[in-house]
This record gives sequence, structure tokens and C-alpha cells, in this order.
Amino acid sequence: MTATLQVLSADDRAELHERSLRVLSTVGMRVDTDAGRGILNDAGARVDDATRIVRFPPALVEQSLERAPKRFSLGGRDPGFEFPLNAGQATLLNGGGGEHIVDRRTGEVRLATRDDWVEIARLIDALPEIGVGWVGTGEWHREHTAATAAVRETADVARLFSRHQNTSFDEPALVPWWLETLAIVHGGRDEVARRHPVSFLFTPVSPLIVEGDTVDTWLAMRGWDIPVMVMPMPLMGATSPGSRLGTILSTNCELLGMLCLVQAAEPGTPYVYAPIIASVDPRSGRYAGGAALTSLSCAGTEMARHYGLPVCSHAFSCDAWVPGAQAAYEKAFGMLLAGLSWPDILVGPGVLGGGLSFGLEQLVIDVEIWRMCRAAHDGISTGADRWLDDVLESVGPGGNFLGERSTRSAMRGDEWFVPRLGTQDARAVWEAADRPDVVDEARQKVADILATHEATPWDEGVERALAQLRRRAGDA
Repeated sequence: MTATLQVLSADDRAELHERSLRVLSTVGMRVDTDAGRGILNDAGARVDDATRIVRFPPALVEQSLERAPKRFSLGGRDPGFEFPLNAGQATLLNGGGGEHIVDRRTGEVRLATRDDWVEIARLIDALPEIGVGWVGTGEWHREHTAATAAVRETADVARLFSRHQNTSFDEPALVPWWLETLAIVHGGRDEVARRHPVSFLFTPVSPLIVEGDTVDTWLAMRGWDIPVMVMPMPLMGATSPGSRLGTILSTNCELLGMLCLVQAAEPGTPYVYAPIIASVDPRSGRYAGGAALTSLSCAGTEMARHYGLPVCSHAFSCDAWVPGAQAAYEKAFGMLLAGLSWPDILVGPGVLGGGLSFGLEQLVIDVEIWRMCRAAHDGISTGADRWLDDVLESVGPGGNFLGERSTRSAMRGDEWFVPRLGTQDARAVWEAADRPDVVDEARQKVADILATHEATPWDEGVERALAQLRRRAGDA
């Protein structure tokens, strides 16, 4: 059986839901979009346009939960990639959004550039454990029109990373150009709707605020069945109440309120429940990576499962600015707890400095940590072929099992975990190799990948169509 972790009982989850209904119906949320408030008003919410506060009747919340699909898949540009959600599998979403990076050659923490993000995109494409990619593209291209930049950046990310892309922007006027680019890259509007190669990210502002521009941008995408990932990022004690349970309650309200808006605007929209919950450092008021509070992430996963919704959680937070011992123990601890709660997607490999920085070698190390945690979650198989009591009887007391066919088969199967990083040799071998450090090994692995890996190319027809679209965008 698999190894799992539970932090909320069934009664806890039921009470949390009932309290969320009460908060949403009495306190409500501030919705900073006229169109969004109008949609919610038509759906039965109580709207005060003067204060922009929207209160959600319990019946609307329950209806929205019924409308949300419980299973769907995420595709990508690679036609062979399909990741089913709510199907017992798990994948990674690399961290992103920070403006700093650890220079992979010098170790310096500096501002990230377009070239750094190109390397990140190429690296995550080479790591199959990263099923969902986030690639920051702000001002990649200083074009003379925003439309041209949108077309070029959207196409460049798809060219570099061939699996599922998660993205967000807040310019409704750019949506037609973005959608047309997707149609060219992925084979048409129907294929985009069918395969879900791209999802759109919402990050509600805690506490209890729905941002206007991002919602208005997504509203312009309706009709394409673009999945949404809703990712509030509360800080316990600052932008959410000063208790773990109160923070989970506040976060759940934000997720359910956004669910109501999404399902009222376009019923049946694929929805991923994706809380990223952290805390403030009580000594300074700064963001705290919060590895020791990963139970908050586990609770988010459990609430999503309570509703039957696909879930994205986070586990790779750390306060360290560079790869090293602190990053390793914080990430391993958080990853193990969050991994044992087993969400569909775990976000954050590669992040450092509380999410404000990124390290390519840290990404490689984090993937290895994830492989370990996945093996821990796999637990112990209790199939009839795993007992091997017949082999024990055959070998007998004092025997050796290395030569047994069952041992050789198991070593090639899933009974063993075989590390891909770090030292597993004898001391003499390690010293003869000049005592290699795992960070240096990861850095070399990054260099080797970037020297050889290229994403699956697309055909010339796609490139010609994109060139024509860029010319039209330049004239817009």
C-alpha cells in the first residue's frame, strides 16, 4: 500500500466547508472587475457595486462545485504528452516569478535576464518530471507593439518547452493575438480546447480580493476551454489570520469565491484548486519559507480532495538564497510532507530565497528530492508476487539472494530506488574523484543538458504562419 499523510479529519473538512460558506455569505470578497461583479450578480450573488463587495449564497457555492469538472487532462505541444488530473498521478511545476537567479557559472545572485529564462525553459523540457512549465517572459522582446511581443513570446515559450504551459497576464487587448498564436502552434482552436496545452493562472490577493485586470483578461478567453489554476498566496499572520486553521479557512474562501466566478462565467471550465500557503517570520515580519509549516499545504490538498477537485500544492519553499545545506534540509522536509499528501501537481522546484530567486542546479537537486519522495509515497507493494517465500525456502538459512532471478528482476523494477545524484561510492573512490559535492555535480548536469538538449521542433508551416501573424501584429 502507499504511504500517505493526513492532517484534517473528515469532520474537520466538513466544518471547514461550512465555515467557509458562512464567511462567503456574510463577509464576502472584494471583486475588482465590473464584468465579474455583473456575472456574479446574474448568478445570484449579492453585489454592492459601491464597495465592490460580493457575498456568495451557499447555494451558489454548491452549484459551482457541481459544475466544475472533477477529471480532465493537461496536454502540451508534444502530442505524446497527456497528464490526467485526479487520476492518482503527480507531476512537478517549476517555480517562477522571482526576479533573481543564481548564476550557474559564478554562483552570484543577480537579476535574471531573458537568456536565463531561455535556459530554464530548455532545462525543464529535458526533465520529464516537470510536466507543467512556468516561463517568465516579461520584456523578452522590446517590440514596437505589445501585440508583436505577445505573439513572439508565446511562440518562443512553446518552442522551448513542449509539455503543458501555465501562464498569466493582465492585458485583455492581447488575448486575440495570444489565442491565434496558440491555434497556430497547437493545430487549431478545437485542438486547444480538446488537449488543454495551456492553463491560465489566477492569484487572488489575500485577504479576499479578486483582481480585475486578470479576470477581465481570462473572460476574453471564454469559448476556448482554457483550464484555470487559482493560486492564492496568503501569509499567515499578515494577509491571513494568525493561526493555521484560520489561514486554511481564509484560503478556502478565496478559492471557492473564485470558483463561483469562473463557473458562473463559463460553466464547466476546468479548475485547479492551487493554494500556496506560507507565513510571516514572527521576528521580522518578512516572508518565511515555512518548511516546518508544510502541514498548511497538506490541508489544502485535503480540502481539494474533499471537493473532488484537481489540486496543485507547493513544497519546495526555502529561505536560503543559494543551493546548500539549508536549502536541502528545508526542501526535503517540506517535499516529503507535501508529497505524502499526494496532490496532482507540486509547484516550486528550483526556487530559492523565499521564491524571489531561482537556481538551475537547485532545480536538478529538487527533482532528485522529488524522486525520493515519490518512492516513499509508493510504500510497499503487497501483491502475491512480492512475498517471495518460495525463494526464501529455496535459499534457506545462511544463503545469499544476489544470484536469484527474482532479485535481478526486482533491481530492474520498482523495488529499489536508484539515486541519480550524490555520492554512493566507497570513501576511496570518492576521495580519488576529488571529493565531489552534489551542488557541483548538479551544476555540471545542467551544463551537460544545455549543451545537448533541444525541444521537439515544429514544422516549417507553423513557422511561416507565425511569421505572418507577427507581421500583422506589427501593423496593429
